[in-house]
Amino acid sequence: MLDGIRKKWSTLGLRQVKRVIIFVVGMTVLLIGVALLILPGPGLLVLAGGLGILAVEFKWARRWLRKARGMLDKVTNKTNHAGK
Repeated sequence: MLDGIRKKWSTLGLRQVKRVIIFVVGMTVLLIGVALLILPGPGLLVLAGGLGILAVEFKWARRWLRKARGMLDKVTNKTNHAGK
């Protein structure tokens, strides 16, 4: 019985560690993307990458990423139709 409890806690602990690592890495990339919006560099691309990393583990990041893709599709469609 004690082994089962230890295994469950160890699994829960690893899951939490994974979530924290994904959160820290994703937020770091996201913040670098925000900085690159002002500084020279591919800010929007890095922002999307940070959201993609966070979307692995967090539902709110998946929603934001979906909204960002929708906005990108709208902009892309407008620029493609304007060029014709």
